[in-house]
Amino acid sequence: MTRLLFICSQNRLRSPTAEQVFSTWPGVECASAGVLADADVPLSGELIDWADLIFVMERRHQTRMTARFRPHLRHKRVICLGIPDDYEFMEPALVSLLRAKVAPHLP
Repeated sequence: MTRLLFICSQNRLRSPTAEQVFSTWPGVECASAGVLADADVPLSGELIDWADLIFVMERRHQTRMTARFRPHLRHKRVICLGIPDDYEFMEPALVSLLRAKVAPHLP
């Protein structure tokens, strides 16, 4: 089982959408978090340790994550999806974009 962690700013739109979309993907477990202090699920070292593969929506999420959790990121694969904060939760365009960008990295 491959554990996927999706990260955005506040864990309200993009990363929870990704978590929901891929939660039924065969052979994966999913979680999501946000890098900001007021995120619905704030990113933690424990979540990073749990993950096999980490997807960030934007480069700035990777920068924030690295600044706070560098020791936890050793030997972790982090992929930046380049998805801006222009979408609502489960918006069909976001779902399509996530499927196109994430699926090639999955087992």
